[in-house]
Amino acid sequence: MSIFRSGRASAISSNLAGSVKQTGIQVIATNRQARHRYVLTDTYEAGIVLTGSEVKSLREAKVQLTDAWASIDAGEAWMHGMHIAAYSHSQLHSGHFAVRDRKLLLHRNQIDRIGMKLKVERLSLVPTKLYFLDGKVKVELAVGKGKNVGDKREDIKRRDSERDAARDIANARRRSD
Repeated sequence: MSIFRSGRASAISSNLAGSVKQTGIQVIATNRQARHRYVLTDTYEAGIVLTGSEVKSLREAKVQLTDAWASIDAGEAWMHGMHIAAYSHSQLHSGHFAVRDRKLLLHRNQIDRIGMKLKVERLSLVPTKLYFLDGKVKVELAVGKGKNVGDKREDIKRRDSERDAARDIANARRRSD
C-alpha cells in the first residue's frame, strides 16, 4: 500500500505488515576533510556490514568519518577508524564497539581495480559520504592522493581569490543599481 499525492508516490511507502520503509537517499554523514586532505579521483559505492545497534545509531546520525580510511586486505575491503557511537536506547553491555574494523561489500572486479591503484600508484582509499539508500547503509569511497602542505595552501589561496572576485562583482552590481 502506498501513499499517493496528486497521482505520484511519495518518498515513504509501507507494506502490509505496517512497517514504514524510507526510499531514496538520506545522507547520514559526510567527510568534509577528505577534499581538503586528498586529491580525489574515482568514487565507488559500497555496502557495509553492521550490527543492529550500529544501524540504529546511524539512524540517529551518531557517526564520525573524519579519521576513517579503507584498505584492501587478502581480497577483501575493510573500513578502519570509523566511530559509531553507542545506541542511546541499548543496554550497557549489549551494544557494539565504537571503533572497529568493518567489512565493505564491493564487487570482485572493483576490489581488484582498487587494490591495484592502491598498490601501484600509492593512492589512498577514503570514505567521503555515508548514507541510507532504500533503507540500506552505503558508503561512498574515493581513491585519492594525499596533498602536501603547499597544495593545501594553493587551494586556500585559489578559494580566497574566487571569493574576493565574487564579492567584488556583487558589490559592483549593487553600486550600479
